[in-house]
Amino acid sequence: MTGTVAIGQSALLRKVTKSVTNDLLGSTDDNKPDSNQPEPACANDQAELVFDLGGELKIDYREFTVSVLDDGRILGKLQGSDDSYISKDGVVQGPYKSGDPKLADFEAPKDDDKSVESLIAKNKPYISRSGEKLLITFDGKKYGPYAEIHDFIVTKSKNKFVSTVTENAFELTNLTDKADEALKNAKSDQEKMAIAMQYASQLGAIDLNPPMPTLVTNIPDASYDINQPEGSLNGNINYDDIMIVANDKIINMQGKTLLTLKPEAVGSNKELFINSTYTKYAYYQYGALTFSDNTSLTDLFKPHLVKEDGKVYLAYMYYSPKKNSIMQWKIPF
Repeated sequence: MTGTVAIGQSALLRKVTKSVTNDLLGSTDDNKPDSNQPEPACANDQAELVFDLGGELKIDYREFTVSVLDDGRILGKLQGSDDSYISKDGVVQGPYKSGDPKLADFEAPKDDDKSVESLIAKNKPYISRSGEKLLITFDGKKYGPYAEIHDFIVTKSKNKFVSTVTENAFELTNLTDKADEALKNAKSDQEKMAIAMQYASQLGAIDLNPPMPTLVTNIPDASYDINQPEGSLNGNINYDDIMIVANDKIINMQGKTLLTLKPEAVGSNKELFINSTYTKYAYYQYGALTFSDNTSLTDLFKPHLVKEDGKVYLAYMYYSPKKNSIMQWKIPF
């Protein structure tokens, strides 16, 4: 799932400018969208309608937020209200209230929640409990069980995964618990001494050789060294693949450099997208989507990768004053 964004910052700026002008001239606009405003620079005549705000919804675009799922479902929520709408393939359904099962996929656990329950909830149906450990089930094959799963990354197409795991991370805790229990049941100081010496040697061996995380994946010939990583794993920048982002380089799981990024494309405040053939990229920042050939589109929001009929597209949305609607355009990518 991708994050939530408020609609049309650039359009809102134009609206504010118009409001100031009206104040100076003594006129009013009643806070209604102005169909005489020019269409944004990113507009396309063939764009798809996502939300018709002036139809049955009767919603002010400035009070509307949008979030997108990898399967193409788009959630629109009215700020200050409990009403939400879901758009898919041009069909809008709703309103839905908080707690409705149809909103569950949009309500992912918080990223800062590091609990095991949160890990399982974020990665259904891939991660489940297996006794005191965790099991990975992917494409009908089981991996594990593992004492800990640190990272779990799945492609948007759900065909590949990469995970970092520790098989026996709780061995130290288990031994400590066993030692404490044995000492409680000891009947003499001599017995306590013998128990302490027995477990001390085992605990010392674990302390000298702590369990190290390992890589688990269904990607053939993966060579990523999680103990000395060259960059960070990323499953969001390409629809069908997991890649390593190493500052200005994009590397595949076999260690081959696929692309080198221009300096202006690098930065944690920019969203990055890599095309299916690894020949070009685009990055998004502050309403502008810039491609590696230096072409740029402005006044858009929520760029995201989608796949239809086997083809991947870089889609984005924009607000159309002429139609008083949220529109979506998809570029073959």
